[in-house]
Amino acid sequence: MRPRRAGLDEDQAADIFQEVFATLFEKLEAIEQPERLQAWLVTTARRKTWRLILKEKGSFTQSGDNIDDDELAAVPDDSPLADEVLLRLEEQHRVRTAVAALDERCQKLINMLFYAAEPPRYAEVARSLGTSAGSIGPTRARCLEKLMLLLNK
Repeated sequence: MRPRRAGLDEDQAADIFQEVFATLFEKLEAIEQPERLQAWLVTTARRKTWRLILKEKGSFTQSGDNIDDDELAAVPDDSPLADEVLLRLEEQHRVRTAVAALDERCQKLINMLFYAAEPPRYAEVARSLGTSAGSIGPTRARCLEKLMLLLNK
């Protein structure tokens, strides 16, 4: 569970980060499997986040040791793994680079239709491109075809 995804604010997440690494420093000599360090960091962050959430809700004892690992494991963490995030970013970069290699008209069309927070109506796109609304669909298809060719190189 990432602290920010669990609803903690930036300061709380920073505190969790600091606590996790302070704990790591304290227990550095006791680490028997350094290759499992990432899993230890994730688990420790999850537990500290969960404890903070329970403490804020008022359902936490002073000792803090009453949290069951099964209870912690049941808390969903849908955040993507670092490798997945990196792959997604690389793919986005590939697409943006390919879009930038298109002619100006296709770039403008693709940006308007696929990168705008709220895609405009075809009439607005047509006005912007200086063409008819009926030609937007076929133009979009040609531009996407060009984009696919660039991506498959």
